[in-house]
Amino acid sequence: MKTLGTVVSNENGPNTLEFDFAINDNSVRKGQFVQINADSTIIARVDEIYKTNRYFSRVESVIEYERGGNPINEAFPVDRWEYLVANCSILGTFNEGKIDRLTFPPSPGSKVVEIDEKILEKFLGFDQKGLWLGKIFHHNLEARINLTRLLQKHVAILAMSGAGKSHLVSVIIEELLDRENSLGKPAIIVLDPHGEYKKFSQDSFYRKYTKVFDKESIKIGVSTLKASNFGDFLELSNAQKRELNKVIQNMKKENYDLDDLIAEIDASDIKSPTKENLSGALSMLKAFDLFDKYTRPAIDFLAKPGQLSILDLSDFIELKERQMIASYFSRKLFFERRNNHIPPFLLVIEEAHQFCPEGKKEEALSRSIIETIAREGRKFHASLMLVSQRPIRLSTTVLSQCNTHIVLRVTNPYDIEHIAKSSEGMSGDLIKSLPGLKTGEAIVVGEAVNFPIMLKVRERKSRKSEIEKTFEEAMIEFSLKNKLSKEDLESF
Repeated sequence: MKTLGTVVSNENGPNTLEFDFAINDNSVRKGQFVQINADSTIIARVDEIYKTNRYFSRVESVIEYERGGNPINEAFPVDRWEYLVANCSILGTFNEGKIDRLTFPPSPGSKVVEIDEKILEKFLGFDQKGLWLGKIFHHNLEARINLTRLLQKHVAILAMSGAGKSHLVSVIIEELLDRENSLGKPAIIVLDPHGEYKKFSQDSFYRKYTKVFDKESIKIGVSTLKASNFGDFLELSNAQKRELNKVIQNMKKENYDLDDLIAEIDASDIKSPTKENLSGALSMLKAFDLFDKYTRPAIDFLAKPGQLSILDLSDFIELKERQMIASYFSRKLFFERRNNHIPPFLLVIEEAHQFCPEGKKEEALSRSIIETIAREGRKFHASLMLVSQRPIRLSTTVLSQCNTHIVLRVTNPYDIEHIAKSSEGMSGDLIKSLPGLKTGEAIVVGEAVNFPIMLKVRERKSRKSEIEKTFEEAMIEFSLKNKLSKEDLESF
């Protein structure tokens, strides 16, 4: 193993939490993992690197000497006294495959060596058959995350716009679709507000695994709704819900639409003004053009093993429409999974702060069921992946139930503070590094890994989304389209 340096003494140690070592190899970098070979192998991470030089240790001496017009580096051999020192956090010990806390400090003079990649792989909890997300910083080691550890207790992907959230989600989807059938494949359902994931249906390889449902193919079956569901959509009073429940129970048609239900209410003996208010409220739902006799897509068609189902919400303008879709299909998926009628699934919710925001319940129709899945989903293998660029607006109940956080670049101080409070494994040094992350660089903390890691997300295999144009490409495309339109008009 390559020797990187030697443990030195300082005011605080070395102790059982940290140590410093004098670097004798300039390849050492901040964030790198290192080891000390003792009775048990000590694993540590380089938190900071700093330089020291005894000739410049006293400020007043340097200033006074320089005032005389004689640069210190010309009068003294300063280069010989400049040293690099690395400050390291001790993560634990590794002995015969077992990870323990360190209970006795390393000795000054101990040699710090380059870490064995096989030991690091086991120490971090990687899985050779896991999901390949990328490579960890400063090591030639692929970050392969165990599927159960990543998904069973939910995952949140947080970053500012343009930092690589959708790219990372696409990589995870690719890994799930590429899994061997013998290892099992979940159903994948994506709530896609901007149509970013339709690219999978345009890809020559992944199109056979992908179903896209747009505005014309998404409908809510009225006959599948209970009075409580209508109450969520319309904020009905308890009296209105009681009367509506009676009407629904007395409906003679097996499948009916809003017109049928309104007609039944109008013909009922419900007293005024409850009848008129209830009928009027249901009539308001007709404006959304979202309700029909039958649900489309059917839940067992939406959730199939190894299938990516995209609910493309980009043509639904009203936020309330999107929330009704999210509420209805999330509830149906959870109910059917709880009864083992559909396979284990991953529900990816893009722009999650729109569907489960922090605040009043009436501001988000879908928040209640998403919080329910967050609390209870792991018992039934119903998994959530929340993707958001504004974590401070995201329900704290939901975020706290996501036991793995993958965080890319974040610059908003309020979001950074919120992440620091909600991510237990996010140390102060990692929090400080968030604004400086480059596009596609991520920090993973929580259940999925034994210790926080920083990784560079791999390139995706699937086709680039058509909406991911540069500003220049969009301008050129518009100009060409406009030019062709004028030419066609002149020809006509």
